[in-house]
Amino acid sequence: MNKLTETPPRSVLAALRSVIPDREVVFAQARKVAEIQANRFLALCDVEFSPVPSKIVSSLPRIRIVFEKLPTWVSGTSHWNGTHWIIVLNKSEPPVRQRFTLMHEFKHIIDHGRTDLLYTGNSRYTAVEQAERAADYFAACVLMPKKLLKAAWSRGIQTSARLARDFDVSTVAMEVRLSQTRLSAEQDTYFQVPTRALARGRQAMPQRPLSLEGAS
Repeated sequence: MNKLTETPPRSVLAALRSVIPDREVVFAQARKVAEIQANRFLALCDVEFSPVPSKIVSSLPRIRIVFEKLPTWVSGTSHWNGTHWIIVLNKSEPPVRQRFTLMHEFKHIIDHGRTDLLYTGNSRYTAVEQAERAADYFAACVLMPKKLLKAAWSRGIQTSARLARDFDVSTVAMEVRLSQTRLSAEQDTYFQVPTRALARGRQAMPQRPLSLEGAS
């Protein structure tokens, strides 16, 4: 069921933008904002099952989805044409990547006018790079919600390939999302493989969740 048909025009976008603080934040906080926005978006659309439908974006008012042939290094773009937000997707790319790009570009639309507060740059990433990484994270949180992933995992679906099929995303994107949600680590615990090599490997894992850039 999709509550978008019951929601007043533009209220969904306004609700997601209302999460953005009225002050500058560090990137860790910006990522948290992206996750909160993703969860609120799913709740507003009453999404309770996978795969998450792309129409939760395409059915919004003042948003149009266009498929065009873009350069191979461009998955999508978004812009305001004076009356609508236009999201352009590369028609040469597979549907799973188009779905990811759609959510990525929608995050840029949500952030419009507030990027200077969310992304200020740091010693590791420029402000533009932070915006791209946050858009990737938002897309992952929308298409692969932690709650639905854990439910699937508890039902015994614990391979990235099978989960990717169920959530209609690429296998690589799913592997990164499993790392972000720590479900892959839970699998290691479940099978109880306390080897020294595994312990060293876990200690070497970065504390920051991996980016989904290029993984869609």
